[in-house]
Amino acid sequence: MHASSSEAVSPRQASLGPVYAALLVQVLINTGTYLAGKRAMEELPPVTVVLWRFLLCAFVFCLLLLFTPGPKLPPRSAWRHVLMLGLLAGPINQMLFFYGLSQSTAAHAALLYALTPLGVYLVSLARGHELPSLRATLGILTALAGVVVLLLGRGLASARGSLVGDLLILAAVSAWVVYTTEGKPFAAAHGPVRSTAWSMIAAAVLLLPVTPFALAPGRTFSASLPALGSIAYLAVLTSVVAYLIWYWALSKVPASRVAVFSNLQPATTALAAWVLLGESLHWGLALGGGLVIAGVRLTQSAPLGPVTPRALEESGGEAPVLEASLVQGASRGSGQARR
Repeated sequence: MHASSSEAVSPRQASLGPVYAALLVQVLINTGTYLAGKRAMEELPPVTVVLWRFLLCAFVFCLLLLFTPGPKLPPRSAWRHVLMLGLLAGPINQMLFFYGLSQSTAAHAALLYALTPLGVYLVSLARGHELPSLRATLGILTALAGVVVLLLGRGLASARGSLVGDLLILAAVSAWVVYTTEGKPFAAAHGPVRSTAWSMIAAAVLLLPVTPFALAPGRTFSASLPALGSIAYLAVLTSVVAYLIWYWALSKVPASRVAVFSNLQPATTALAAWVLLGESLHWGLALGGGLVIAGVRLTQSAPLGPVTPRALEESGGEAPVLEASLVQGASRGSGQARR
């Protein structure tokens, strides 16, 4: 793990300009995710948007698997894990996210998803994979203070609907934290492209029972072109292209450098929502957002603690690799949600 990171920044390699350019594209794609979700739900229910997104995403990943060398189906021993990841990524995370987004704002959603690295860090502490540090603790407290400011910045009375939406999004973030921590060892074993394809296809399969009630093909195909384009954006650009760019970049440079780009997302989303959706830039958003981003960066910069006996026991003697994957998952999580 460490060897690959050092190789990624070796001066003997070609310029990293294309990598950083691709990461900027990824940030812009994820910025549009929240805006596309809001636009699609102006004409369609959240469950319909989620269902079409995963059906189209699964179709694209099926085509991708056909042209990817190696096994097309997960091994029999991994099916339960794949279904669990699909449940977390699809029905749980995305239903909570889209219903929350329908009652909140795109800027709030982007900021709350910036808490994902903190959640992954806390899970790794609970499992004994890391030891607590003062820097990480200060980061967590700073980010939590930012969430409080973000939720209450406009007052409980005027933000009641937004508060409910924000709480649903926080629940979605919790599901994404579990997906990240549980999915990292699986991705390390089977590769990020194949493991992501399997989990996204599983998510679509798990959503099939609601198809007769939520697919609404007549209503969907009678929607406007911007609404249909938003669904296509969510399915192809957010769920496939942005994810592949992210992991390609991580194969070229250390996760800490990639994570810096993810911290641009809340600011770019807030600005885009202000320009395109007319969302206000109130003081609570500015102060709370600044605290959240500062807390995330402070936690991400905390040094790894020594390997504990518990970590060695749980990881079968490979705790350093598992620790590194969890920390990288924390850095990646704030830029992948989608989702």
